Formats: sequence, C-alpha cells, structure tokens
Amino acid sequence: MRTVLFLLFCVVFQQTANCQKEYLYQVGKKDSVYSKVLNESREIYVQLPNSYTPDTKEKYPVVYVLDGDVLLPTVVNVHDFYSGGFMPEMVIVGISNAENRTRDLTTSKITSRQEMPYNEENGEADNFLKFMQLELIPFIENQYPVTNYRTLIGHSYGGLFAIYSLLNQPELFVNYISIDPSLDWDNQKLLKQAETVFLKKDLNGKGLFMSLGGQLHMQNSEITLDNVMQDTSDYTLFARSNIELSNFIKENKAIGLNYYWQFYPNDLHGTIPQPSIKDGLISLFTWFQMENMDKINNPETSIDTLLKVINYREEKLQNHFGYFVAPYPDYLFNVLGYMNIDMEQLDKSKMYFEQAIKYYPKSANAYDSMADYYEAIADLPNAIKYVTLAFQISGSNYHKERLETLNAKK
Repeated sequence: MRTVLFLLFCVVFQQTANCQKEYLYQVGKKDSVYSKVLNESREIYVQLPNSYTPDTKEKYPVVYVLDGDVLLPTVVNVHDFYSGGFMPEMVIVGISNAENRTRDLTTSKITSRQEMPYNEENGEADNFLKFMQLELIPFIENQYPVTNYRTLIGHSYGGLFAIYSLLNQPELFVNYISIDPSLDWDNQKLLKQAETVFLKKDLNGKGLFMSLGGQLHMQNSEITLDNVMQDTSDYTLFARSNIELSNFIKENKAIGLNYYWQFYPNDLHGTIPQPSIKDGLISLFTWFQMENMDKINNPETSIDTLLKVINYREEKLQNHFGYFVAPYPDYLFNVLGYMNIDMEQLDKSKMYFEQAIKYYPKSANAYDSMADYYEAIADLPNAIKYVTLAFQISGSNYHKERLETLNAKK
C-alpha cells in the first residue's frame, strides 16, 4: 500500500511541477454565469484534475465550494495531496459569495437579531438553490468534464445552506460538508424543520460531514463539550444547535445518512474550514480507498485472486458512483505490470496489461506496455502487433520508431 501511494504521489507531484511556470501555485480558472434567477452575473472558479487532458473524454465527480473565492485553494490543496488513494480525482468549482452572501445563504427572513433591528438582505436561500439547480449545475455539466456525482461544501452560513439543500433538494448532491453551520439562525428554524423533515426522507446513499469549532461560549472558558447543553444563554445557542442536530441524526439511523461529526477543540470559527475540508472529504470517500493492497503486493497471490480483487473494486465503485468507473487508474495497472516483469512473474504482468487495455482501450500506453511483455518473452510478432495498435492511437514518432526497430529484427 505504501509503495502504491508513494507512486501515486510521485505522479501527482510530477504533473503539478510540470504545470508550474510563472507562479509557484495557481488555482481556479475564473469563469462566470449570468443568472436569470438572481438577476446578476456570478463569478465561479474551476479547477480541473491534474490528469485531465482535452483530448480525452473522461469525466470526473465534481465538488461545489461555497465561498469559493476564499476556500477553493484549501479544497484544491487537500485534493492534490489525497486524491487517488483517499478520494477520486474531481473537478472543483468555487462559487463566489463575496457579494450578497447573507442574502443568498441564509434560509429564512428575519428583521431583528439578538433584540436588535436587522436590515441586511437575508433569507433567500431558496433562490440561490434554484440558481444552482437550474443554471449553475447545467452550465458546469455543459462546459466541463463532470458527472452527476456531486459534493457540496459550505462554512458558517454556507454550512447552514448545505443542510438546507440536503433537506429541500437532496437529489442535487450526494455528499455534504457542513462546516460549523449557523444553525442558530432565526431561532433555530432550520434545525426544527430538519427534525421533522429528516424523518420523512430516505437518504440512503447520501453522506453528511458536520463539524463544530472549539469556542463554545464567547465569554466563559469553563463551558466545555461536556456541559454546553446545560447552558441556556444565547452565547451557546450556536454550539447547542449544532450538537442537537448531530444527536438527532445519530439517534435516528433509519434516516439512512452516512453521517460523520467532528469537534475541533483547538479551532475557532475562522480556522475550522481547513481541518474540516480534509477530514470531511476523507470521511465521505472512505469507501473509495483502495482495499486488498496486501494481496496485490504479495507475490504469492494467485492471478485468480487478483482478478477477483479487481472485479470487486469495479463493482463497488459502480455501486457508489451510479455509473461505470475503472477500478484503478491506467498508470497503476502499468506500474503493477512492470513490477511483475521485474519479479519475473510474467503471467501476472500480462494480466495487468490486459486489464489496462480492457479498461482503457484508447490508451496507446496500454498497448505499448503489452508489447514490452511480449518482448520480454521473445514473442516478436505479438510485440509488433501491439506497438502497431499503440501507433494507430498515438501517431507519435516514438511508436513509429519503435515499430521500425522491431520490424528490423524480423
């Protein structure tokens, strides 16, 4: 497992390094969507996976990040380090909420707060959700290589909006990361709705990660996770609302949510997004992590067993994503094939290269690798056959020259 993860890291690192030119690190290509629902143009920032190339037809799961102009770099950084082994490669869409944030992300209208007049526009989450459903998501699916497997990330009011989306349009997203959500909004109105609506929903297959920061009381450090629910002051309403919803979900497992909750005692409301994004994505994609690596790494494992491992992972990924996904990236099949050539387990090497061709039939590299196998067993006609197939796909000088060299040996 360690060897494979190291190889995955090396590939991702090399791809990132090759992209660096004038900047050390660049994220999020700026784009915009005009919204008839909101009657305004909205800025978005789109980050494509490191493996993406325009000439492929591969599509990826997609993550939508509220307050994307602030949180996108953190999401991208986490994804760059953990994708492949801990989560799939994904397209990441940051949505700017720099303007009209309170208006768009709060879930009901208020005119006063803490016994004071409240004049800022608010309570139009329904409109913003319609914008995402009717305009933003169709735009992204038309312009970028994404599937309908979607994750939503929001912090504070954005976390409140994520819960609102789960309650009112659960079909839009598969996963939700609600970071320190403002569930105290409007005297816990959404929380009260949740405790009714959740019991009427079948949320099997949906995932929710929710977090809570360590500042449970603004003026009393003696308030802890153990006693905060006994406090009745307004200063703990934020934390109590979070814990109340978490306890409700945990006590009603029939809801079907794949649910995770995390308390960060050393983080404040402003610092909690960083650990929550990492832990949230890893938790919600636990099922994606590679299994049976001990069998793959063990030279004693039979080919039949290895094929069962590959087929099991293919079936598991398809069940979660809802569409076909290759069990492993093409370069991993390639690495395993060459490792087995080095170990002189040529039958296993052939099996891995066959799997690469099966799952990536348009990959010139897969056919070229199979040619290496045939060269290793001194089967020149088949080596020529597979380099020819590679050349038909790539048209590259490398494959042309290799074909000439092999033909010269006949």
